[in-house]
Amino acid sequence: MTLEFRVQHDVATDDAPASRTALRGRVRRVLDHLAARRTAATLRRLDAERAELADLQRVLSDARAVVERGWIQHAWFAYVDDLGRTRTASSAAATEVAGRPLVGACLVGAVVDAAGGPHAVHSQPVQRSLDLVWHALATVEGSPVTWCPAPDIRMSRVRDLTRWNDSAGRTSEQVSGLLLTAERVALRESERVAVRVAALRETQTAVPVLG
Repeated sequence: MTLEFRVQHDVATDDAPASRTALRGRVRRVLDHLAARRTAATLRRLDAERAELADLQRVLSDARAVVERGWIQHAWFAYVDDLGRTRTASSAAATEVAGRPLVGACLVGAVVDAAGGPHAVHSQPVQRSLDLVWHALATVEGSPVTWCPAPDIRMSRVRDLTRWNDSAGRTSEQVSGLLLTAERVALRESERVAVRVAALRETQTAVPVLG
């Protein structure tokens, strides 16, 4: 008696390696597209950072010009009132200066004025410019900036800058010099971002980004 064994082949074994290769190719292309999209998004963010740093450099340069025209201590601003008298305003009364001729400012007041005036005191250009000034004052030149400190830390840093401005023996030249150092800090931060941009562009895939 002869036994006959039949083996049923449901899978085309010869085609399996080709199918797996095709699947791997599709997965690779999807991953490449995702990587390209991430790289493009990162490049857009870094370009925005560089543009912001250029704006902050301009704010600091303008603040230096304010100090060079007139620097004061123990108040944020010196201005001319409606009767032609020179008055001073602290941070609490800073809005009184709006629309009036400014004849002097402290370190912080000069930054506020350059970044838009008293009504812009809580804006990002003011806050980030002051971050750069504090960094220039309190850290080793060349170290990277720590952005976005907690609100209480940022307020403490503003007090540091105010005390430094108001200390006995301080001069307008020193205040102007600190602002110039802060400009260099902004420039170095921009250069760091440029290095990251160049590195990303070198490794950027040629696969087109999906819409």
